[in-house]
Amino acid sequence: MSATVKIENDIALVTLDDGKANAISLDLLGAANAALDEAEAKAKVIVLAGRPERFSAGFDLKFLASADPVNRAKLVNGGGRLALRLFTSDKPVVIACTGHAIAMGAFLLLGGDTRIGGRGAYKIGANETVNGMTLPPFGVELPRARLNPMYLTEALAQARLYTPDEAVPVGWLDRVVEPGEVIDAAMAEAERLLPIANAAYGRNKRLARQPTIDLLTPTLAG
Repeated sequence: MSATVKIENDIALVTLDDGKANAISLDLLGAANAALDEAEAKAKVIVLAGRPERFSAGFDLKFLASADPVNRAKLVNGGGRLALRLFTSDKPVVIACTGHAIAMGAFLLLGGDTRIGGRGAYKIGANETVNGMTLPPFGVELPRARLNPMYLTEALAQARLYTPDEAVPVGWLDRVVEPGEVIDAAMAEAERLLPIANAAYGRNKRLARQPTIDLLTPTLAG
């Protein structure tokens, strides 16, 4: 599992790429958190990107189907903690949605401050209902905090998957750019945020998000 970090001009580009669908596994969680440790220590703004055509397909469903309850909870809670880590980061976090972002992949989008997607025949959203799965607390509270309330039932209970352009009014993404431009657009947004990447940015972001943080933190302890 690969998570690379490239730091230039106080901007860290963290890229997740497992060579496949970027399914969230325990290995990928470990790599992503290690990369974020480096990015937070050495940079002022973080850009999180996926691989071409795939931001993340969500949790590794084969693992979830075969794992014992302890390891299943470890993976699900680990994904929630990663999303919450992005959501509470003192740094500006820009997400480059490079393709499909489904289930846990979509919840990671909600942890970012600015989410930029590439236009294409990609699917974005939470399909847990289709798979007969009940959403974990972070799969409800992060959407409640970031999605347009008019779309909550459609996006969660009805499990609708959206194209990148459709995902903007729903709230999964903030804007969409042409194919092949998503990384450049995310880096440009990071440069725009760089002058305000100070302590006040982190404090004010957390103040705005504190009700969600207070709800989720106890559910992801341990």
